[in-house]
Amino acid sequence: MDYGTLTLNIERILKARGISKNQICKDLDIPRANFNRYCRNDFQRMDTGLICKLCWYLEIDAGELIEYRRPEKIEDDK
Repeated sequence: MDYGTLTLNIERILKARGISKNQICKDLDIPRANFNRYCRNDFQRMDTGLICKLCWYLEIDAGELIEYRRPEKIEDDK
């Protein structure tokens, strides 16, 4: 059963605030390769420590950073 997905709005938030990936990685001591995977939503598990760092740095709530997307309804289910 498909329960949907979680996506991170990192790219959108950084762009809106004019923050570079290099700067946030440097400020938070995050390996750039790992950060890029989160930016691409290419992860299996979320690192809660990283989520807390991002929320603190960006001064946002987790709900602004993480978005739940419901699975698409299959036409046959109608």
